[in-house]
Parts: sequence; C-alpha cells; structure tokens
Amino acid sequence: MALPIISAEERLKERHTAKVGLVGIPGIGKTTQLKTLPAKKTLFVDLEAGDLSVKDWPGDTVRPRTWPEFRDLVVFLAGPMPTATAEQPFSQAHFDHVCAKYGDPTQLAKYDYYFLDSLTVLSRLCFAWCKTQPQAFSEKTGKPDSRGAYGLLGQEMIAALTHLQHVRDKHVIYVAILEEKMDDFNRRIYQLQLEGSKTGLELPGVLDEVVTLTALKADDGSVYRAFVTQADNSYGFPSKDRSGKLDAEEPPDLGRLIAKCLGQLPESPTTHPNPTPNPNTAS
Repeated sequence: MALPIISAEERLKERHTAKVGLVGIPGIGKTTQLKTLPAKKTLFVDLEAGDLSVKDWPGDTVRPRTWPEFRDLVVFLAGPMPTATAEQPFSQAHFDHVCAKYGDPTQLAKYDYYFLDSLTVLSRLCFAWCKTQPQAFSEKTGKPDSRGAYGLLGQEMIAALTHLQHVRDKHVIYVAILEEKMDDFNRRIYQLQLEGSKTGLELPGVLDEVVTLTALKADDGSVYRAFVTQADNSYGFPSKDRSGKLDAEEPPDLGRLIAKCLGQLPESPTTHPNPTPNPNTAS
C-alpha cells in the first residue's frame, strides 16, 4: 500500500471552506448575520431559541435542547471520528445509531453553511450535563466535585467543536457572546462568555477566523458597525485572520467576509472611516 500523499494539484482542486468564530456583545447583531448567507444553503443550529431577529429568514433550522442531542447532531453533520472506539462519542457506532434515527446523511448535501448560535448557550447545556456525570462527584465522599465537572466540560466542548471543524466541505460559523471584564490592573479586557475557561482559551486556535462585530466611532463622531479581524487590533478584541486576506476592519457582512477569506473577492482597502481608538484599552 502506497503512502496516501495528496498532490499539490489535487489539494488545489479541493473545495476550501472557512471555520469562523463570530463574537460580539449582546444586541450588536450577531444572529442577524444569518441573513447575509444564502438561505437555501444554510442550516441554522438554534441553541438560544432567540430567533426573533431572524423570524422572517426562510432557511432550515434545528434546535437541540440537550448536550446529548447536540453530540448526535455533530456526528450526523460531520460523520464518524476514525480514532473513536465503539463506546465513545462520534464513533462509527454512534454515527450508525444517529443515522438510524435521523435518516440518510446525504440530505445534508444541499447545505454549504452551518450557523451555530450560540456557543455561550451550548456551554451551559454541556455543563448541565457534565454535572450529572460520575466525573462530577468525589470518589471518596460521593459529593459534587466542581473541578471534575469543569474538567469534563472542557474535554466535551473541545472534542465536539474540533470534530465539527473537520467537515471539509462546509463553512461552519460559531457565534458567541463577548463580555467585558476588568483585570487585576483595572484594565478593560474582552473574553468569550463561556462556562469554564478551557473552551475559550483553546477555541481561537481551532478556528480559521475569529471576528468581532462591534460599533466603532469615526473621527467625525459618527458610529458605524464593522468586523474587527486582526489579532493586533488596538481595541483588545479577540480576533484573528488565518487567511491573510482581510483588512483590519471589514463591512459587517458575514457572507462577503467568508468569500473574501477564500479569495473570491478582490482585496481592497477598507471604506470605513478612520475609527477613534478605544481609550479604555490597555496600551
């Protein structure tokens, strides 16, 4: 058996997709970005049951209510994990069980985008489940052990999201709430609002793009919304651009941003007015 090398020609012919973290404060318009994606080609994974802003969006939706339901959805969307043993989540046995329940996974072929809203709520569902598992109780006393529950939470979240990351023919968008906090030196910092710390620390390394949707102030005092895309931004937002094709600020249009990441739009200077740096951001 020959080494399964993928030639440069074959790799360049592959369909490339983006895995995007979309973060922002509540009410900034994260969920509404769903409207910038083609409705017939997008599956909306509604974890928040807060779809009022997109109630007229004509696309398909699924609403997992528990962590086991979400794990079933992940293995259905992404297929089995080759390294998982039969008793583990995302195994071939798990996949076969879910296919018997949901039907033929070829029904997913019509979708190019999976839009998960939001990781904030998903982490709460996961933590609620983790607190019922044996790892969340002390072996000696039988009493609840929060350290065990949080450890399991990090493992479960990263395993599920990393597995979904391996869907090579779909764009996957993960929405999360951004929260402001003051550090020990009384400086304002921004971080993802998630249960536990492991997921928030590791998730940016898993994703191709992390963009912060925010309101910025121009030199003339007017306010405009934009995606902040670069890790070294002056605001301290958790952003990154692995594609190297995005401007420091991009128009608040997720569909356009994904196309630009893939080189399907010309790279042009931003048309936004020059913003005034956030005075509360640490230098």
